[in-house]
Amino acid sequence: MTDSTAPGSAAAGLMAWGRLAGLANQAPRTQLATLLRDGPRCRALRCAAVGTLFDFSRQPVDGEVLQALLQLAGERQWEARREALFAGEPVNTTEGVPALHTALRAPAAEQPEAAAQAVPVTRQRLMAFAESVRDGRRTGHSGRAFQRVVHIGIGGSQLGPELAIEALRNADCPLTFRFVANIDGHAIADALVGADPETTLFIVVSKSFTTLETLANAATARNWLLERTNRREAVAAQFVAVTARPEAATAWGLRSENIFPMWDWVGGRFSLWSAVGAPVAIGIGKADFKALLDGAHAMDRHFREAPAEANAPLLAALTDIWNINFLGVANHAVLPYDHRLRRLPAYLQQLMTESNGKSTRHDGSATGVHTAPVIWGGEGTTGQHAFHQMLHQGTRAFSADFILTAADGHQPPRPELADHHRWLLANGLGQGQAMALGWPHEDAHRAAPGNHGTNTIVLDRLDAKRLGALLAFYEHRVFCQGLIWDINSFDQWGVEFGKQLARTLFDQLGRKGAPADAALGLDAATQALVAHLREINASAAAQTTAKGERR
Repeated sequence: MTDSTAPGSAAAGLMAWGRLAGLANQAPRTQLATLLRDGPRCRALRCAAVGTLFDFSRQPVDGEVLQALLQLAGERQWEARREALFAGEPVNTTEGVPALHTALRAPAAEQPEAAAQAVPVTRQRLMAFAESVRDGRRTGHSGRAFQRVVHIGIGGSQLGPELAIEALRNADCPLTFRFVANIDGHAIADALVGADPETTLFIVVSKSFTTLETLANAATARNWLLERTNRREAVAAQFVAVTARPEAATAWGLRSENIFPMWDWVGGRFSLWSAVGAPVAIGIGKADFKALLDGAHAMDRHFREAPAEANAPLLAALTDIWNINFLGVANHAVLPYDHRLRRLPAYLQQLMTESNGKSTRHDGSATGVHTAPVIWGGEGTTGQHAFHQMLHQGTRAFSADFILTAADGHQPPRPELADHHRWLLANGLGQGQAMALGWPHEDAHRAAPGNHGTNTIVLDRLDAKRLGALLAFYEHRVFCQGLIWDINSFDQWGVEFGKQLARTLFDQLGRKGAPADAALGLDAATQALVAHLREINASAAAQTTAKGERR
């Protein structure tokens, strides 16, 4: 990849790209230690929205670079493309549909035509359902109130709801929640340990209602329920579905009143705000779920209304472009200093890499540059005792987001835990400073170079509104990255071929005796692995049979 010449170098009509390449090639670049002494520059790289401070001042961006980045956004017509997103134009070009996740959290008066009828009706149904589960009016087949919710979905159908439940669940909600995503049988088995077949509610989420992992886990859950109740009405009473294909869910055995719609214009990784968030609505209640939507909508308003130089998602995306395409930074760490946000790195890994892990522009041509970085990370001080050593003294270039919450959020207040939170904040601030300034030391084994660009995001407190705003900030950041690279952030065709191969291999693994069929296009290594796995499983089956006969 030749990042200095595309997407849109000066030769392609984007003068700012060439200007940025020239700035990146200047040697030596100003060190962060010097940049951080420039008060006006630091103030220009901070902005606030929805009770959250976004501080980009620890990025290796001076005034000249910032102006070139803003010029690049202008040349990419970011404002017009932003409005196309909100207006419901088909910004998902490969599938010819809009990307209207913002409509899921917008007031009725601000919803585009495609969503204006469907969204309010579904939202009202969802809230009524969630409240009836919370207060015990909605029961299992035997009339007992639900005690456990098992949410079955994968990817965007699971990561967002699980993150939100972990971050926000109310202490007054008596239900427990289990999330099942992996096809591994241990996942569904663990979710059902200790479950009562009379008081377990199952939520099955699949946009197409053909997702292999989800339907396999749902079938196992259905069999588990039928075996223990011997009553088919138990499935009708205790299973609900969220899907864009209600007819498939009906054929699977669900009542129409237990099916909530999804739409083609909402991608899975942007769907938390829809009925996909059903467990969240149950776990946090109607008022807080509304606050979650309101917070996301408030960030939508910030993204639409704030000028470029004070627009948090745009500034974040532009500093990402500077790091990835001009400074050669291929890794981005997500470091939440709040235990309740421990699932944020996994959520963002999907949001950012599934959206922008592309190499083809809208017109089908190659991007010619690197796109999404590797996204990874971990929570707070536990990460300091695991991988921060590499961040401080390793050889890899990286950038990072530090996410802090100013108030500890204990309800009721816990004065005895005040020092815990102060230590947590002190460590988050200290790690950020150390990554920026380094540790000059005469002992080479102790010295750390520093000069790593990081962002610091500070929530006043972690509540539903601020979590909604935070997640919407990342959604718009991803969109802005994509428009700079001129890629479609709303499809994910790359995963399809491996899924097709898996269906062929599933059949091959179940055959006995005959070697794997090379005519199916299996390479030699795959054929050998199929044979090896068959042999081990045949041996295990024989041992199981022998044990049964001895009994």
